[in-house]
Amino acid sequence: MSADERRESVIRAAITEFARGGYNGTSTEVIARRVGVSQPYLFRLFPNKQAMFLAAAERCIADTRKVFADAAEGLEGDEALHAMSAAYQRLIVHDPDRLLMQMQMYAAVAAAGAAGDHEFGESLRAGWLQMFDDVALELGADPDAATTFLAYGMLVNTLTSLGYPADHRIWSRFYDSAKPPA
Repeated sequence: MSADERRESVIRAAITEFARGGYNGTSTEVIARRVGVSQPYLFRLFPNKQAMFLAAAERCIADTRKVFADAAEGLEGDEALHAMSAAYQRLIVHDPDRLLMQMQMYAAVAAAGAAGDHEFGESLRAGWLQMFDDVALELGADPDAATTFLAYGMLVNTLTSLGYPADHRIWSRFYDSAKPPA
């Protein structure tokens, strides 16, 4: 395997391990073991644990952005909204580690910020801003629709994390989230 392929394996393993254990609860040793490499080799690919976490988190954001873009391709308005909602539902139902990783990102960035490390979350905040811009464009360049859509998405994340099934009534609100209230 090339270094790039190993790096990709580490990112995938880091998503799984950080999703399940969080930033502080996950050792680099467990990530190395999952990939089948030594810990020293892991640190040739990434300078430290924080870099691994950020690479995994950035991948989750990029993957979610791609899910939205692919779903909305060639669609407009309500069709784009429904397609993005359904695609996101499939993503978090069929790949729960992605959802858990998202939740771990928020917790890790909040904890770092509380400890005075505001730099830790810079790339993640930038990724989320880009996702907001992407969603707004898909929904007709409407920042209010994007705000509502992503707010319902966060609610769905929270409810799913708490064990509510994907067919819970909140999903229908998510599907209709970009529509202004009557």
